[in-house]
Amino acid sequence: MARKTRPDVPGDYLARLRAIFARLPECAEEDAWVGVRWRVAGTTSTVAHVFGGEDQLFRIVFRAEPDEVMAFQHLGAPYFRAEWGGNVVGMLIDDDTDWVELGELLTDSYCLQAPPRLADLVDRP
Repeated sequence: MARKTRPDVPGDYLARLRAIFARLPECAEEDAWVGVRWRVAGTTSTVAHVFGGEDQLFRIVFRAEPDEVMAFQHLGAPYFRAEWGGNVVGMLIDDDTDWVELGELLTDSYCLQAPPRLADLVDRP
């Protein structure tokens, strides 16, 4: 049986994500075991991880407030609850993704992961 491969994240998705994370203090991009992740610089705190799945769909996972996790799960597609981590949720991303909403969710994730001195520097709507 042939092993399914995971597609690379499209460049235009990465460009949009890089623009979001560039606004967040000391948020560093790095290659992950698959895809790309962003961490708070100098820590092991992952803010978000984007990757292609064996099903050829693209996902981004991020942190949410614990009381919001079940809400994301119940919303259904394009949202899902990750099978790991207590407050890790995700979103399928495609050509119909609402990038403004995703930017807000990723900013929230950053603020949950960053130390207060950095989170306090973030402009939030």
